[in-house]
Amino acid sequence: MNSTSGNDELEAAVSHLWREHEQAPFPAGLRGAERAGIDLVLLDADIAGCVSTWLSCGGSLDDWRRSVLHRRITDLDRILPVLRAADNAPYWQRLYRLSYLVSGAGPRPTK
Repeated sequence: MNSTSGNDELEAAVSHLWREHEQAPFPAGLRGAERAGIDLVLLDADIAGCVSTWLSCGGSLDDWRRSVLHRRITDLDRILPVLRAADNAPYWQRLYRLSYLVSGAGPRPTK
């Protein structure tokens, strides 16, 4: 498989997860909530902004946003084990997957 088709597959996977995420409501009762000292609304917003930018830029991300995602992955590593039953773990696991895919993706090759 060449790198272009690999990037196309990555972009398709991220697009699919992103559509799922956009259709999912923010978990009820978590506005203003923190887990492991992390504001969940800000965590969601930071990741959403980076993923949206990655998609709108054809699968590339600037260093600053990549750094934000790396920090937010660390935050997700801290909150995932302490989520409560009502916290909607699949919502946060999907954000983790999106963050991981986008932050690890290199810039698209130029044609």
